[in-house]
Amino acid sequence: MAHVQNFVTNNQRMLKKTLSYYLMHITVAMLVAYIVTGSLLIAATLSLLEPTVQAVAFFIHERIWERKTENIVEDTQA
Repeated sequence: MAHVQNFVTNNQRMLKKTLSYYLMHITVAMLVAYIVTGSLLIAATLSLLEPTVQAVAFFIHERIWERKTENIVEDTQA
């Protein structure tokens, strides 16, 4: 459990950013899916599935960029 707490503590800003992006994405995805399909059920399903996958991908993407930046800083300090 301590590992999870450390993870959350060390990544608070990124997790908040990911959550806000997720909520915005759900809203946009549901609106677009509803306009395209005319079905509230399909729109709700798509709007929850696709942004959930995107949120995880976004978090991984941010972690990769963060590590890349750290490596650049380390290389310039060496």
